Amino acid sequence: MGVALRCHTVLLSLAALTLIGPVYGSIDPAASQIATLNSALLDSMKAGPSVTTAERYRKLAPVIERMFDLQTMTAFSVGSPWANFSADEQQATIAAFTRLIIASYAHNFREFNGQSFDITPEVTTRGSDKIVQARLVSPHGDPVNLMYRMRESAGSWKIIDVYYGSISQLTTRRSDFAAPTATGGAAGLIAHLNALSDDLMR
Repeated sequence: MGVALRCHTVLLSLAALTLIGPVYGSIDPAASQIATLNSALLDSMKAGPSVTTAERYRKLAPVIERMFDLQTMTAFSVGSPWANFSADEQQATIAAFTRLIIASYAHNFREFNGQSFDITPEVTTRGSDKIVQARLVSPHGDPVNLMYRMRESAGSWKIIDVYYGSISQLTTRRSDFAAPTATGGAAGLIAHLNALSDDLMR
């Protein structure tokens, strides 16, 4: 095995990232974004109880803000009421939604028990979007199938939805956000988002 290939193998091992199937040349740019996210999540998991949830949040925040199109995700999650929010309300809702997404990852990726991520190198194109398939593999249970819907924004591929199995995260959130939006408008939804984040950050 040549020096370059050995170095490449070591780097992949350090990141605990396995690509399903052979890698021909460079990875698709959309899949590369997911690889970067997975590496950050594994680092968060491996840190375990040595860091607080707040510290995990701080470390994950810049990665998630780069990898996700949080404005598009917020608008989709709110649905038709979004058009009636003022510009200030929209910005405040995006901020609260962003906090919830980061808090969710900081809360859920806090323990490491030998897990790794697999990314399928073949990326599917659907209109202007790309679909990246991945799995979270655990030696102690069944793998979790993940699907990322991505869209190009400002020259970079960003996540606009995550499917856990066949369940769309954004569709689930739209259902969850409907009641507080209907009863309290933007202010009610923002309060709901912040309450969810506070629970996750405890």
